[in-house]
Amino acid sequence: MASYHLSIKSGKKGTAVEHANYIAREGKFRKGQKREDLLVLAHGNLPEWANNNPAVLWKMADKHERKNGAAYREFEMALPHELTLEQNLELFNDFIRHEVGNKPYQFAIHAPMASLGKVVQTHGHLMVSDRIPDDIIRLPEQHFRRYNSAHPELGGCKKDSGGKDRAAMREHAISIRSSFADYQNKYLAKYGHAARVDHRSNRDRGLTSEPEQHLGSSAISKMTSEEKEQYKAKRSSKNQHS
Repeated sequence: MASYHLSIKSGKKGTAVEHANYIAREGKFRKGQKREDLLVLAHGNLPEWANNNPAVLWKMADKHERKNGAAYREFEMALPHELTLEQNLELFNDFIRHEVGNKPYQFAIHAPMASLGKVVQTHGHLMVSDRIPDDIIRLPEQHFRRYNSAHPELGGCKKDSGGKDRAAMREHAISIRSSFADYQNKYLAKYGHAARVDHRSNRDRGLTSEPEQHLGSSAISKMTSEEKEQYKAKRSSKNQHS
């Protein structure tokens, strides 16, 4: 059964390079099993000064972004296991074109094996710079400055999130979550699958069942064999009745 997950996070100045290394399985993340779960790595809309290398973009964001500014925004999402890698890549690229537009981005698709149940968990990481490109040529130190509405050529690139209050940002996040559900359902239908997803919570959907709790590797390592079997049985039963 297709399941829904999409989280949106902001990365503060100084964290972009390391997180980009994480999703690309580079640097200290190159070794071990993690490297083997990387299926796709791509980027787009980079500034000319980045020389088609996203690592340069994130390095400059960490160096020149404003002190309290976000160096990147990340979308982490589960991808339907019913779809092939090529079909999920088609879905992902369609979503990027719609939601990212012309902003710089880097994305990766990972397919690690779940610690419980031994099933592949295909998911995507999409890192986006909120700086909107325009026709003005800027060097990196200017690119990340505060936007100057009166004289754009003297300031940095405008941030997509600039001027939005918390309520507006929340509404935008809800819109993105809904949009990603629509894209999943579009491609599930396109490729002949009956499964559908819903971005709403169980409570908002009028369901009384408790949502499945995500367990990290640390929590799983502390479970007894009996607890692991009970958890897997509960998950299997829930999927059969969904």
